[in-house]
Amino acid sequence: MARVYSLTFASLFLLILGGCQSLEQISIDYLKPSEMSFPAQLRKVAIVNNMSDTPDNKLIPEKKPAEEGEAASAVAYANGDPRITTESLAENLAARNYFDEVMICDSALRANDNFPRENTLSQEEVRKITSDLGVDFIIALENLQIKAEKTISFIFGYDVYRGVVDAKVYPTLRIYLPDRARPMTTLHLQDSIFWDDYAMSSEQIVGRLIPDAEMLRQASDFAGSIPVNYLVPNWHTDTRTLYAGGSVQMRDAMVYARENNWDKAYPLWKTVYDESKSEKKKMRAALNIAVYYEMKDSLATAEEWATKAQKLAREVEAGHIGETEAVRVEDVPNLYLISQYIAELKQRNIEWPKIKLQMSRFDDDF
Repeated sequence: MARVYSLTFASLFLLILGGCQSLEQISIDYLKPSEMSFPAQLRKVAIVNNMSDTPDNKLIPEKKPAEEGEAASAVAYANGDPRITTESLAENLAARNYFDEVMICDSALRANDNFPRENTLSQEEVRKITSDLGVDFIIALENLQIKAEKTISFIFGYDVYRGVVDAKVYPTLRIYLPDRARPMTTLHLQDSIFWDDYAMSSEQIVGRLIPDAEMLRQASDFAGSIPVNYLVPNWHTDTRTLYAGGSVQMRDAMVYARENNWDKAYPLWKTVYDESKSEKKKMRAALNIAVYYEMKDSLATAEEWATKAQKLAREVEAGHIGETEAVRVEDVPNLYLISQYIAELKQRNIEWPKIKLQMSRFDDDF
């Protein structure tokens, strides 16, 4: 679940919300599940190059007229370097420490082909490779296409030229098990990488852009990183907002939270929630308790406490919420903050069974 936050909006929102109360943000790291789920017994994998050799691999240009604002534009296509990609994929996959062993077979199995082609491995080939390398299954690179677009534009006001090389990378992978006649699955993936530079003239910028050969090398290396999040769980860093002021207990609890001592922070927040007669104070404590339970991986309980905080926020900010008129974010900042958090917890709760399944090979030690 990828999100892009506007720093300007986030800063403005926190200023609005922090105008009358103290807020602090903390970082939280948690695992997100991958698209693929492998049985726990599949512990050793081989990364295989199953592409034909392309010894005279060059960019094949295609006509592309310059668009408005561009001084020049060109697009070209090429095959990536499969040896670089298989090595990159093996290194990136091994760095995740998900499988016990990650082997590599980067010599082209289709080296004798007279022309490039995409061809699945036979069951006999799969059995031989897994037996020779002592692995449980194979991830094979089957195809790698690169589309490179080069543009040069003049930036008015700065009187400089900007050159951009944007490479779209399309790796195709198949996963093979020795006891299956057909591939377990096929992944058609894509991502992009770009390089840019600036110069005072169009001639200078052409000379400063990344050379074609180096672009193909780096794009091929980048291609090896693309499949990893589809194959194995990945760590995700996010932020959580806590209420820090309003009482001695809330301030002291925040000190413990900063020190990652959540078990000392929790009883202070719970005391505020249980003993305070102010709905606003109870709301703040409830949200902080929700974050506490999330930090403890008790996601269902975290959502319950966040929902309590949301209900209290509706009561606290009821005067700002009309039944017919549109509700502005700046009028109900607490409700907005808490509702956004609940949405994130709901997504984590949806993903939790899958991540538990994928990490079962580690006896839930993650």
